[in-house]
Amino acid sequence: MRWVTFDCFGTLVDWRHGITTSADLAFPGLGGRLLTHYLKHEVAVEEESPSMRYRDVLTESLRRSCADEGLDPGESVSVLADTIPHWPVYPEVGHELGALRAAGWRLALLTNCDRDLIAETLRRLPVPFDAVVTAEDVGGYKPAHGHFTRFREVHEPRVWVHVAQSYTHDIVPAHTLGLPRVWINRHGERPSDPSIVQETQPDLHDLVGTVARVSAA
Repeated sequence: MRWVTFDCFGTLVDWRHGITTSADLAFPGLGGRLLTHYLKHEVAVEEESPSMRYRDVLTESLRRSCADEGLDPGESVSVLADTIPHWPVYPEVGHELGALRAAGWRLALLTNCDRDLIAETLRRLPVPFDAVVTAEDVGGYKPAHGHFTRFREVHEPRVWVHVAQSYTHDIVPAHTLGLPRVWINRHGERPSDPSIVQETQPDLHDLVGTVARVSAA
C-alpha cells in the first residue's frame, strides 16, 4: 500500500484564519493579536496536559490568550471549539488530493484533534480519507510519536510520505522516524535545522510530483 499522511489544521484547513476570525467574533478587531498569543499557548497546553481533549486545549489556550490582553472571555471562551468545523479549507486541497488518489495513493490524516471535531471537518473536505488517527486515539499530541506509531502498526504501509505545515509538530518527528516528508511552508518560516527538510513548497500545488520524488529518494 502507498500512503500519503497529512496533518489537517494548517495544512488542509486555514487554521490561522479560523482562529483569527473566530476570536474576532468575541473580541472585534483583536483576532490577530489573540492569534499571536494563541500560537505559543497551545503548544504549552498540549505539553502540560497530553491527555486533555482538543476542544479543552482550544478553550484553555484562548483563555490564556485573553488573559495576556487583559480580557475576560466569559462564555465566548469556547468559540474556537464551536467554530472549528467551519474553518475554511485551502482552495487547492480538492484538486491536489484528488490527483494523489488518481495516481494510486491512499490518504490519511494524523491530527491533533478529537474524533468528534475531525468528523465535522471531514464532511467539508472535498476528498475522502482512507484512515484517520487523532490525538484522542493515541492519548497525546504531536510532536510525540503516537500518531505515527499507531498508523504504522495498523496499516503497515509499504510506501509512506508525510505532508504537513508544522515544522515542529510534524516535520521533526517525521525526520526522526525516517519518513519521506514534504513541508508545506505556508508562512515562509525558517527551520531551526534546514538539513531535515527533505522537500518544501508554499502550498499543495503540484504535490503529486513532489510526493513521487521524495518516495523514490
